[in-house]
Amino acid sequence: MLPCCGFEFTMSHLLSDQKELLTDLIARYRHTVDFLAIRLESSQGTEILLRGETLETLTEGVSLGGQVRACYKGGWGFASFNQISSLDERVSEAISAARLVGEEETLLAPIDPVQINCTLPLMGTDPRHVPLSEKKQLCDRYNNLLRHYNPQITTTSVRYNDSTQTILLATSEGTLIEQSWADMEMRFSATARQGDTVQTGRETTGSRNGYEDLLNLENQVQGAAQRAVSALSLPSVRGKVYPVVIDPILTGLFVHEAFGHLSEADMAYENPDLLEVMTMGKRFGPPDLQIYDGAAPPGHRGSYFYDDEGTRATTTQLIRDGVLVGRLHSRETAGKLGEKPTGNARCINYFYPPIVRMTNTWIERGKTPVRELYSDIREGVYAKNWLGGMTNGEMFTFTAGEAWMIRNGELAEPVRDVTLAGNVFKTLANIEAIGDDFYWDESGGCGKGGQSGLAVGCGGPSLRINQVVVGGEAD
Repeated sequence: MLPCCGFEFTMSHLLSDQKELLTDLIARYRHTVDFLAIRLESSQGTEILLRGETLETLTEGVSLGGQVRACYKGGWGFASFNQISSLDERVSEAISAARLVGEEETLLAPIDPVQINCTLPLMGTDPRHVPLSEKKQLCDRYNNLLRHYNPQITTTSVRYNDSTQTILLATSEGTLIEQSWADMEMRFSATARQGDTVQTGRETTGSRNGYEDLLNLENQVQGAAQRAVSALSLPSVRGKVYPVVIDPILTGLFVHEAFGHLSEADMAYENPDLLEVMTMGKRFGPPDLQIYDGAAPPGHRGSYFYDDEGTRATTTQLIRDGVLVGRLHSRETAGKLGEKPTGNARCINYFYPPIVRMTNTWIERGKTPVRELYSDIREGVYAKNWLGGMTNGEMFTFTAGEAWMIRNGELAEPVRDVTLAGNVFKTLANIEAIGDDFYWDESGGCGKGGQSGLAVGCGGPSLRINQVVVGGEAD
């Protein structure tokens, strides 16, 4: 990584100057394979990490590199590089690898080639125009709020990241796309201790709209510390099966982690059992359940114009009226399953080939007033925000950031250590009511196939779900 001061103009124009080189290489080699793509990438970014009083990371840099993908008789070759001067050799390597392993038929769903230059618009300040010292001061201010909130706070962390990327993609089908965007994220954590009891509060926020979205987060930051301290004196929930109401942030986490990954078509065609479960036309939820994914809605962290194969961004309905009607595709998965590409082939950077990834995933708002979601629950749990979670196939476990008992239709005492577990398909079927509220959570960083931290958006309304396993203290 090199210092990025003064490189903004040079880096963005360096890629534009390579268009002729890419088109010449494509023309020279296109007849030796079924498909050839060259992707160049320049990026500028900042990373700051504070742990307690220690500044662990303070970097600002630029990078330039690229990748070559070739397909021949269904076999793929891939090469990445940091030096444009080696591009001719990398093209030859990728083609040789593809021809070595190809034994079947190349099946890529067709798309219209396009030649375009596009930039995701910023509504506020470009993070490249904010001095590093100013970003550091922002982190210091938030870290001081965490550290001095309460003497019981023992550990804090503040992480800042921004990245501005410009991508140049050329393919053997005639596509030539230059696309740029900026992405920003901050993460806050506070851990409190009282004797042997330890509790943690976390908050994350992100944006593709402007640096101003990271300012004035004092209430959100202090909320993380407040939850950690307050949880020290709360009783643990009694673990058993409850009716549960979850807030929109947990709904977004659920639809992304528990259902969204199962909708990624590479998961399905590589797993015949899952493909059988995820049969089009199969009912998974109530008639008012609508689930979508798409990069086409503007302004979210998973939004873009074209994916990393040159497919135009779309909005894909996955569940319509409770019934499975769609899944997420690259061109290869769409070709193998005889479906249309959805523009979901993404890579986190040039070191990795594009794979099927979610973009912005959401459950559409319903019609039930939020208050009515728990008004007739005799005993249940209201869970809000998230602290952590994991999925394993169709099974999930999520930890709520805050929770309250519901007693006789009213929110009662707050409780801690609330984990929600279950099978995603049974949980979808057990959705009893969908709230009339909605919230976009822009804090997501998704991991898959070794490509962690890919920006995504999640959204949804509050949900009431019956028969949820709530882990906690045993009776």
